[in-house]
Order: sequence, then structure tokens, then C-alpha cells
Amino acid sequence: METATTLTGLLQSVAKTFPSRRGISLAGKFDLTHSHLNELVESAADHLISAGIKPNDVVALTFPNTVEYVILFLAVIRVRATAAPLNAAYTAEEFEFYLSDSESKLLLTPLEGNKPAQDAASKLSIPLGSASLTKSEEETKLTISLKHPESGLKSDSVNSVAKLINEPSDVALFLHTSGTTSRPKGVPLTQHNLVSSVKNIQSVYQLTESDSTVIVLPLFHVHGLIAGLLSSLGSGAAVVLPAAGRFSASTFWKDMIQYNATWYTAVPTIHQIILDRHLNNPEPAYPKLRFIRSCSASLAPVILGRLEESFGAPVLEAYAMTEASHLMSSNPLPQNGPHKAGSVGKPVGQEMAILDESGRVLEAGVNGEVCIRGENVTKGYKNNEAANTAAFLFGWFHTGDIGYFDSDGYLHLVGRIKELINRGGEKISPIEVDAVLLSHPDVAQAVAFGIPDQKYGEEIHCAIIPREGSNIDAEEVLTFCKKNLASFKVPKKVFITDSLPKTATGKILRRLVAEHFVSKV
Repeated sequence: METATTLTGLLQSVAKTFPSRRGISLAGKFDLTHSHLNELVESAADHLISAGIKPNDVVALTFPNTVEYVILFLAVIRVRATAAPLNAAYTAEEFEFYLSDSESKLLLTPLEGNKPAQDAASKLSIPLGSASLTKSEEETKLTISLKHPESGLKSDSVNSVAKLINEPSDVALFLHTSGTTSRPKGVPLTQHNLVSSVKNIQSVYQLTESDSTVIVLPLFHVHGLIAGLLSSLGSGAAVVLPAAGRFSASTFWKDMIQYNATWYTAVPTIHQIILDRHLNNPEPAYPKLRFIRSCSASLAPVILGRLEESFGAPVLEAYAMTEASHLMSSNPLPQNGPHKAGSVGKPVGQEMAILDESGRVLEAGVNGEVCIRGENVTKGYKNNEAANTAAFLFGWFHTGDIGYFDSDGYLHLVGRIKELINRGGEKISPIEVDAVLLSHPDVAQAVAFGIPDQKYGEEIHCAIIPREGSNIDAEEVLTFCKKNLASFKVPKKVFITDSLPKTATGKILRRLVAEHFVSKV
């Protein structure tokens, strides 16, 4: 395959090189080959052009994980417009913020619609469209209906998609950061950013057309969208979408086995659900996987060990963020070097350095801010000069994470700068405390967080979810912490709970957890 300079170009060359290989399946329902998927994308792209969508227009999409969504997403970027995927669970207020912040010109939903999204769109006079795929023996047909309010899009049927050439500089994807510490910032990613990231992911995991995966993460964020879906499609590999439209623990292994999956990628909370199910309700047999990938939040070494033991595959932890079009660093496959529990591996296809506050590069073993430069990195946040000045200081993109390289060049993360707990001048890594808490056999989930304290400035508290059937109490947790942590790192207070506030991507937000429990004190 020639070297593609756009994601769209890469997918078109895959359709030519592997036309009859399976590209995407809806579990238990139907399969589409790479060439068939490409035809459906081209035909949907024609619909969008005749609805008046122009290059650089932003098109919002809010769907469960469906084949319709994948086709429309690829069609939007094919017509040189910008796709802005949104979480279908947002409230009308949230939709209004994201739709107006992205300046969307059209909102696409499934046939059954999404009331909060549609209410927000009509309030902002944004036209609506919906799509549904029907498959019969003879043909697969994508029906797209676009409603044109008077203020809406003007039809333009002269231009066909065949005349459009995708440019590396086209902004293809517009997402908001998960805003773990502040108001979400808009991140534009170009075709060039996306194809660079897909190539990085392919190279580190050696993805080829013989790979296959089940998508367990939402496709409105970079982890599922880029690492799961686009890197697979760009390799000529196959993806399966669960019939439920989202992760389902009860069908996960059945789908993995039926579709000969070779790997999967998930966030730690999903790995834990898969593990818990294995402990309480194991499958008769598990498929032989090349690797299991974990990303988006810190994977405690004890969980990594349990996954490897249970499923007989190397668990490779990686490090990623929206602004880097997902992947920044990863542990290698076993044939390419050791993978280390507690580390997120080595930089992949980009430069990475640990800088101090004056921009000086720090040596191995010294904590500083993780900074990156590379073809996969966004050119900057949308309409946010202050954030861009801070983010691109000294010619590097600043991740906001504190970490260090070990003597083998593997990155170890200490925590978000804003989440480190400063207890009387001692900086405590909440990730380290989480890992100790999770190593207790009766703890299912755990999160450490800082809360304001008159004496120390900040004090450390934690919340845990006990394993099913355990009656662990706060005292036992504290005794365990005292054995395994320096005294200043031991949580002052332990909250026992049955749920923790999480983002849509399965990240546990320390800020939200802190607010939730502080209000109870």
C-alpha cells in the first residue's frame, strides 16, 4: 500500500488491497467487507454533499456504537467536513454547550433520535439528519434522511464526492478534552494527525489484516475510535460492534471467540468487570490473544497480573490523550522487549521529554512534566489563546502529567499536576495510593484524593468499593495502608461506597469523587 497522507486515503487503499476481507461486523447480525464499507461511505458522502455540507463544516453525531455511526463518521471526513462525535447520554444543556462550541451545521442521530440532542439542536436552529442501515440478501442499504429547516442547509446536487480530494491539513475530528481539572477545551485533529496516530498504533502492536477485535469502548472518544476502530480498519483488520451498541460483559467472550479476536483494548474499569466475571462465572475456554491493551487511566500492577494470569496474554499498558490523537507511549509486544507493570512504556513515533518548570530536560529518575512533539499532536485548542500559550511553552506540548523515565527509557506516571496531593509540602501521588488500595484482596475499586485541610493545606482521603461478599471496614483498610505506605501517604479517612462518579470513558475523576465525599463530611 502506498504511504497515505490522510486517514481517508489509507482506508481507500485498504478497500483496494483487501476488498473481500471482513471490515466491520454487527455481532450475530451481519458483516461488511472493507470494499463494501468503502462503497457505503462514498454513497453517504454523496448524500451529505447534496444536503449542502461543505469542506470545514462541522457535523455533530450522537449514536451508540453502531455501523451507521461508523459509516457516517467516515462519510463526514470524506467530504472534508469535521466530525464532532457526542456522548448520547448528555443532557440537553450539555448538548447545547457542545453543539454551539463546535459551531455544528448539522446533527446526525440514529433513526429513533435522541430527544435532548434534538431539543438542543432546534434551540440553536441546527438541522437534523438520521440514518439507518438495512441489510437484505440482495443488498445493504443505508437510508439517510435529512430534514431541512428553512434556515438550514441548501441542497447542492451538482458536486459529486468523486471530485473531492482530501487534504492532510483538513480538520477531520473535533473533540473536547475530558476536562479532568477544568472546563472542557475543544481539540481539532487533522487528517494528518489521525493517519500519523493510526500508523503509530499499527507499528507498536504490529496490527495486520489478520487481526480482529471487539470494540468495548464508546466511539465518541479517541481510545475506542482511534485505537480500536480506525487503527484496525487502517490495517485491513476486522472489528466487531456488540449487538447491544455498547460493552456487554455477558456477550464479550462469546463475540471474541466467534469472530476470532486476536486482541482488545479497554480502560481499567472494564478490565476489572471482565476479571470479576471470570472469577464468578468463567468461560469454558478463552481465545488465544496476541495481547490485551489498557489505557486512559492507571492500571494497578495487581490488576495487570490478574489479567495475564486469567487470560494468558501479555497486558500492555499505554498512555494517551485527545490532544495527541490518542497514543503517546506504550509497552512493547513481548518479542520487542519487556513490558513493565506500573509503567506506560516508551514513546511511539514521537518525541517525549520530561521538563522542569523552566523548560530544562530532566535526566532519568527525576520527576517533571511529560511533554511531547510529533505529527500526531494537535496544532492547538480552538479559540483558546491562553490555553495554547501554556500548552506549547518551550516548543513542546505539555501534557499536564508528572512522570519520569527509568534507566531503560520507560515512562512512569506519578499523576496529573493538578491532582498531586500536597500534604504540608510532601507531594503524594494518588496513583501510588490507588495501587496499594487495589492490592488488598477485598477491594474491587479504589480512588485516593486530596481535600482542603487547615493544618496541612491538603489531606489525603480515599473511597473504596469492596469486593462482592466482603465486609471489609475502614479500619482494616487503614491498617493495610500503614503496612504498605509511608505514614504521610496513609489516607486520613476511608469512605466505603458502592459506586464512584466516572466519566463516559470510564475515568474516575478525583475532583468529582472529592466533591462528592467532602459534601458528606
